[in-house]
Amino acid sequence: MVALTGCKKDMGGSGPMMGKDDAAFTIYENNFLDALWKRNPDWATSVGYHKYDSLLYIPNEQSRQKMLEFAKVEIDSLSRFEVNSLTDANKIDYKMMQNQLEYAQWQIQQLKAYEWDPSSYNVIGTFAYILNEHYAPLTKRLRNFYQRMTNVPLYYKEAQKQIKNPVAELTSLAIEQNLGGVDVIEKDFADSLKKTDIPKAEQKLMTDRAALCVQAIKSYTEWLKALKNDHPRSFRLGKDLYEDKFKYEIVSASSAQQVFNAAVQRKKYLHGEMAKISRQLWPKYFGSKTMPTDTLVLISAMIDTLSSKHVKPNEFQSAIEQLIPKLNTFVKTKDLLTLDPTKPLIIRKEPGYMAGVAGASMSGPGPYDKAGNSYFNVGSLSGWSKEKAESYLREYNQYILQILCIHEAVPGHYVQGVYANKAPSIIKSVFGNGAMNEGWAVYTEQMMLDNGYGNNEPEMLLMWYKWHLRSVCNTILDYSVHSGSMTKEQAIKMLTTEAFQQQAEADGKWKRVSVSSVQLTSYYTGYKEIMDLREAYKLKVGDKYKLKEFNEKFLSYGSAPVKFIKDAMLAKAPVAK
Repeated sequence: MVALTGCKKDMGGSGPMMGKDDAAFTIYENNFLDALWKRNPDWATSVGYHKYDSLLYIPNEQSRQKMLEFAKVEIDSLSRFEVNSLTDANKIDYKMMQNQLEYAQWQIQQLKAYEWDPSSYNVIGTFAYILNEHYAPLTKRLRNFYQRMTNVPLYYKEAQKQIKNPVAELTSLAIEQNLGGVDVIEKDFADSLKKTDIPKAEQKLMTDRAALCVQAIKSYTEWLKALKNDHPRSFRLGKDLYEDKFKYEIVSASSAQQVFNAAVQRKKYLHGEMAKISRQLWPKYFGSKTMPTDTLVLISAMIDTLSSKHVKPNEFQSAIEQLIPKLNTFVKTKDLLTLDPTKPLIIRKEPGYMAGVAGASMSGPGPYDKAGNSYFNVGSLSGWSKEKAESYLREYNQYILQILCIHEAVPGHYVQGVYANKAPSIIKSVFGNGAMNEGWAVYTEQMMLDNGYGNNEPEMLLMWYKWHLRSVCNTILDYSVHSGSMTKEQAIKMLTTEAFQQQAEADGKWKRVSVSSVQLTSYYTGYKEIMDLREAYKLKVGDKYKLKEFNEKFLSYGSAPVKFIKDAMLAKAPVAK
């Protein structure tokens, strides 16, 4: 903290604003981040900042007060800058830092999840990261691991004191996640020690401490199981907290209610378009069979028939490997974006510690490791029953698999990540906006199809609409559950009959909405804001508009909220004096 307070003293109480100088702001940012990481060592480790790997803070009133004081001091420091005199990039950083600090205060003072979310107490993720990521020699990582374990028993004792009125669903999640990950400390740590030349006596001290940690984690889960709570807090956030959380997390120009209203309209529009395509395709697939009069039944029958076209279980990964070069070629041929051949995408089998959910995900390099690899992790279906694999592959049929690869890789998350790492600001990576990231991936699906990907086949468009309904219905579901009173039965019915999802997919989504809030709205909110921005940008530049130029300019701002990118892209050029 010294650097920050020192920085303020130099200014003097009534001295001039610092903001005339972008260089001063950059120095301030670096000091701010180091001070932030000192208070959040877990977060620091996860973004590749390893100075504080050996620290574990105890979650109590004292540490929360320190965080509040930190936020207050930093908001004050920020206010000394004249924001409008900063460059566009620094202006966005300023607003993102301000939002993050206000969010931290709101979480402690209003949300108070530390009283009702037992799953927020879990040390295992950071230990797994230290063990599995090869950013430093193994011996060094294991010694940090050992030091970090010192406070684990105290951490879980303190957790028990903080929990006042836990949500039942989050209590179950806490038990499941803590017990599910305990092997990292109980088994994996000892296995890793055997690969080093750390002296045996020292290794014994290390494994003894690990045993105490395991005991503390298991005691916490036993305590949770035995906890009597006759009137638990509902998992529903409630309308007011939901609007506030949406404001800080999504950082949208619209309210949660407005986005929900737009999603309801979008669902109606998609159903209309899907019905048109289904009527057009019906004779091709069903011949003279009578067409259903109920449009949802009609669409469902059409989707069901098309879903039978899918790869074999053992060809899931190789199908993805073959798709990526085709997507690259399409993007280049249509001149949609410049791709960087020096940043390859590595397609790999999902590593063991990430396993549990088949499918596909992207792991990009962290903010402090911009030269690192990008991985497309593909889950394995080996060992699955024939029925389970068939249901899964119908969901990810030959059409959806292509859309999935657009979303996750090219030109979706992977390409956005490469561009984001070129933006010089660490702030935008660290506080990366989820709605911008997810919104971009959803936007690229439509952009590819609009430019002729899939040969304009109606089948492909119908399947994209089905996939897109997922983003739209995520928003409707999340808002209706947390700001309203949608029941599980109503939710499952909407997802299976109106979004045409498999039962397993719908069940999984209900579980997700009962243990998370707001994140599910990020896909549709970001997509809608990017589409709206593109229309406004077209109007601004007129005949000079080129899709590639819009895409590259948009991505050049890094992972910032679309609202802030919009301000920069639509700003009037300064008039020359």
